[in-house]
This record gives sequence, structure tokens and C-alpha cells, in this order.
Amino acid sequence: MQRARLIPVSGISGNAEAEQRATSALLAVMSTVRDFSNEILGSLGASRASKAIVETFIEVEIKLANGSKVRPDGLIRVSYGKSEWTALVEVKTGSAELGADQLNSYLAAAKEVGADEVISISNEIGIAGAHPTPGLKVRSNSRVKVQHFSWSRVLSIAVQCKEHTGVDDPEQCWILGELIRYLEHPSSGVTSFDDMGPSWNEVRDGVRQGTLLKTSDALDNVATKWDELTRYLALRLSAETGVSVTQVLPRTERDPKSRLQSLRSDLLDNGQMSSQIRVPGAASDMDISADLRSGQIVVEASIDAPEDKKGRGSVGWLTRQLGDAPTDLRIEAFAKNARTPASALLEAAISDSNNLITDGRSDISRFRLSLYRNAGKSRRSGGRSPGFITTVNSVVDDFYQLVLQDLTPWVRSAPKVQRKPELDTFPQPGEPLRQESESSPVLYRRADDQERSVAGDVSAKAEDKYQDDVVVQTGSRAVEHEIT
Repeated sequence: MQRARLIPVSGISGNAEAEQRATSALLAVMSTVRDFSNEILGSLGASRASKAIVETFIEVEIKLANGSKVRPDGLIRVSYGKSEWTALVEVKTGSAELGADQLNSYLAAAKEVGADEVISISNEIGIAGAHPTPGLKVRSNSRVKVQHFSWSRVLSIAVQCKEHTGVDDPEQCWILGELIRYLEHPSSGVTSFDDMGPSWNEVRDGVRQGTLLKTSDALDNVATKWDELTRYLALRLSAETGVSVTQVLPRTERDPKSRLQSLRSDLLDNGQMSSQIRVPGAASDMDISADLRSGQIVVEASIDAPEDKKGRGSVGWLTRQLGDAPTDLRIEAFAKNARTPASALLEAAISDSNNLITDGRSDISRFRLSLYRNAGKSRRSGGRSPGFITTVNSVVDDFYQLVLQDLTPWVRSAPKVQRKPELDTFPQPGEPLRQESESSPVLYRRADDQERSVAGDVSAKAEDKYQDDVVVQTGSRAVEHEIT
């Protein structure tokens, strides 16, 4: 006996049916759960108003001016007041890839019907944020834009919306949960990133043997897969943490061609592939590197040492925050202006902080934390032995959960206000009063800075708890005051 489901996974006979079911399920939930559709469509120009109407359709047929017909998988229309935003949708599941000819025909159709966007969804991810399909006839100033969502990104947004941001309406929350359950099922055709591609073995072995050719297309394939893996790691962490985890690219590599060239050069020269991801609120970015020559994966982070502590105090400040970290975590301590750092494993640093102090240098400026793991060899995940992607996922999870997420950076203390000492000159019982000039009243200053004036025939109504007779000499006569 099984529980009835809103979106069943049974009975999916092939990829075509999986594609139709995934399209219908996704668009139907987008039209119902406003928080979810807002997260996906709001950044594309659709109205973010909570009362905006989201309409979705599947198997749309559009007749072009030349008489031909195109049938995108879906259409989305968001209207609010007099404004209207429309997008055509093309969906692929499983290993099916998007085609440039098909997407270009949808771009032409979108222009004719006045649509604003063409949205493509597939298991492809793309490099440096670019569309994974080359040959699209769209420019940066085109009226109709094209936007790609990987299924991993769609699933990440759905999980963030349900588990972290929250959906106020309980029925809508349940509906979104049903979509998540469906997309996570293997029969849905939505796959996680689990394959480094057919060129993986050639590049892996070529790096170790020194036989890689600069002109090899295999370099581009593996470099592209590595960047896709980086973006997949960021999407998975986004779903788990509830914040927008992003890939960090140097300014010179934000163009897809420049990024690809940089990865190619690093593979040829050093046998390595590197990337960086940023978790908002974390003490540091994570640097991820795969060394194909040594067969190791390393994840690193750098953190500044506290400025108000010396060497042993800085080391203790760091190790106290690493109570759950693996004992083989490598720590490097950089003294100011030093060329080489002192290095020790966490276990050794805890037992003796002097292991991270070189030549008595106590002016540590920063630390670097590194976690090394052996890389899997196979291109695919799920085999008898852990594949390359599995080991990368594992070391990134261990480093973030056991090291980085509990690490708090040092913050300089707030400056203190400097107050001048205040003197209490109000006369105490038994003390003589000060003599003032004949023309001015007698002023007494209390500790609370309240000034009192005693002159002429002022009667005694002071707030003090004692009584005394005070004789104030003013000129040639005496005025008697009773202070109570």
C-alpha cells in the first residue's frame, strides 16, 4: 500500500513522457505557489506583486509568419494590472540536450507573438553562468532574452523556498513539497550532476603521463564539466543552507571563453583545476582544487589572525573553534612579511601551539586551513568505488560542515568613550563651606552635576538626609540657612 501522491512517478514509460510530466508538474506548481514562481520569474522581469496572476500552459502551438509552426513545451504569462510578461518554455529531461535550431525557432516565435523571454530547462548547467547551448542567435541588446535553468537550480530554489524562506499557505507548502518529492525521484528524469563526461579518462591519464595535447578537444570537455560541477556544488549548498551560494570568478574569467581558457592552461601547465565558492555569512570563501597528477582533492579557506593576540594566543583562538574538525586538517600560520608559513595538522597544533610558530615569530597575520582527500578515479558516481564527483562532494561537505560553518572571524572591539573623572565638591557633614565673593551666590556642585544656588533668604528645602546650621557671610551681615 502506498500513499496517494499529487504528482505520481509510476507509469513513466520513457524520456518523452518524463519530459511532459515534469513540464506539466513544474508549470502547474508555479501557477499555484506564488512564492515559488516569484523566486524563478521575478529576476527575469515578471511582476513580483503577490496578487499578480500567473497562468501556465503546455503544448502551445505558434504559427509563424512564414507558415511554419512551432510547439514549445510551455508558456507562462504573468499579469498585474495593465502589465503583462510572457515567456516560452522548452524542457529536456534525462540526458537529452537542448538544440540551437530549436531554441532559435522559439526566439523567432517569441518576437512574433510579443513574448519577453525564452526559458530553457534541462540537466545541463553551463560554464561561467553562460547558456550551455552554443549557436544561439541572441545578443545582449535583443528585446527577447533567453534564460537557462538547470533542473538542479530549479530543485534548489524549490527547497530553499519551502525549507528556509517558507510558504505561508499550508496547502501551497504541501503542493511545493510534492513537486520536490517528484523531482528528487530517479524516474522523473531530473538527475544530479554525476558524470564528468566521455573525455574524463583521457584527460586524467594524459595529465599523469604528460601526454596531453594543447589542441585536444578533451581538455575543453573536462574543463567545462569541472565548472559545471562547481556550480552544482553551489546550488546544492544553497538548498542545504537556505542562502544563495555562488561561484566566485576573477574579473578576467567572467567571460565563458576566458574562463575556459584559464582552466585549459591550468590543466596543461599544472595538472590542476580550481574554483571558488562563497557562502554568505561564512568566515571565508572556499577554494576547491583537483590535482590530477597527485590524485588529490583539497578544499581551503583563509582567515585573518586576531590583532589583539600574539602567536600562542592566536593559535589557541583558532583551535578552540575547530572542536569538530577532522584531526588531519592542515593549518598554516603566516607571520607578517614571512615567505613561508609554519605548518602543522590540527592534532599537533592542539597539543602544542608552538608547532605553528616559526623561529619565535609571534606576529601571526593569517591562517590557511586545508583538507586533503584522495580523488576518485571513475567519471561516474554510483559505482563500486567512489567516483571523482562523489569524492569532491564529500570533501566539500566535510570542510564546510566541520570546519567553516562554525568558524567566526576576529572582529576589532568597539572603541571606548573616554570620560574625564568628576569631582564631588558638595560639602559633606562636618566640612567647612567655601567662601564666595560678596556679589555672587554660593554654588555647591553635587556628584550628579546638579547645581544649587543659595542666596538671600532661601529657605531650607534641600534633598539631603542630614541637618546642619550653615552660616554664610555676605558683606557685613550673616544669613542663616537651614539645610535639610
